[in-house]
Amino acid sequence: MVPDVPSPLACSRPRRVALFVTCLVDLFRPSVGFAAVKLLEEAGCTVEVPPLQVCCGQPAYNSGDRATTRAIAAQVIEAFDGYEAVVAPSGSCGGMIAHHYPGLFGDDPAMKARAEDLAARSHELMSFLVDVLGVTSVAARYHGAVTYHDSCSGLRELSVKQQPRHLLGSVQGLTLREMSTPEVCCGFGGTFCVKYPEISNAMVGEKSADIVASGAGTLLAGDLGCLMNMAGKLQRDGSAVKVRHVAEVLADMGDLPPIGEVEGQR
Repeated sequence: MVPDVPSPLACSRPRRVALFVTCLVDLFRPSVGFAAVKLLEEAGCTVEVPPLQVCCGQPAYNSGDRATTRAIAAQVIEAFDGYEAVVAPSGSCGGMIAHHYPGLFGDDPAMKARAEDLAARSHELMSFLVDVLGVTSVAARYHGAVTYHDSCSGLRELSVKQQPRHLLGSVQGLTLREMSTPEVCCGFGGTFCVKYPEISNAMVGEKSADIVASGAGTLLAGDLGCLMNMAGKLQRDGSAVKVRHVAEVLADMGDLPPIGEVEGQR
């Protein structure tokens, strides 16, 4: 029998890590970026935030504008050159870099090689903590029941499913209550919600009902776009469910105002 051998990634613990902040985190929820840095530093990493980073290019890519996407991707590739790992608190942006960048440069072997190199070094935050760094627990408290939404890109492009649940299991005071359909899309889909608002609203309506039916007082996920979409619908429906990025809870930052609320609103 061949003995179990840890994967090369599990054996290697990258130390110089670059954080891909993402546009939504930068503009709407900076606390997610700070939570990501805290988690990575507690796991033994030196974290840097390259100042030249820009949008991953996914809005242009989803709109069919390959020329603009290539220009954006080239700047991202340059900004993250030389880092041992690139980590994003978003399966959507992480999936764009890891799965779609190489295909943008099929007619440029040199750039394609650089895109493939970046793709191989890029990770979603939860996956990086658990699968690469071998983190098994966090020092955090969060009192109450939570439910977790599996964002489409993280789940289907990066296989992020059990990693966040594994870490949430170590949070003191937290109880996980699964939705009946945690893997069903919330209807955000980046530009999808703009192109097809009626369909998007119907989808998030079904998602909102499933969240409420779980009995959880807090909704967590790993993609801010999904979270903002679901938070908006829950608030319009008058729901008291709080919405947070999973990194905030794992980093023991669960006392911050939920997404879509300000200090003292409730």
